[in-house]
Amino acid sequence: MNIVLNVLCVALDLYFIALLLRIILSYVPALPEPLRPIARFVRSITDPLLLPLRGLIPPVRIGAGALDLSPLILFFAIRIVRGLLCSRANMGLF
Repeated sequence: MNIVLNVLCVALDLYFIALLLRIILSYVPALPEPLRPIARFVRSITDPLLLPLRGLIPPVRIGAGALDLSPLILFFAIRIVRGLLCSRANMGLF
């Protein structure tokens, strides 16, 4: 069981990094060709969780633009789940 939790903790860390990468790539207006497949892959693994959140949480209007809060909420959710599961895995409670 401990191995499963360790794998899950690593998966949560990798997903956190993918989400961070997605945010960074979203600020690049025209991605060079070598980065486009990476951006497509990152979108394909982050969209299944981000799109439903976007449907539940409307963007916050800031002047003429809007701020999407769904990545921030997903960041917090990942950290909370990871903190609960992985701290117990490291303490030997599972």
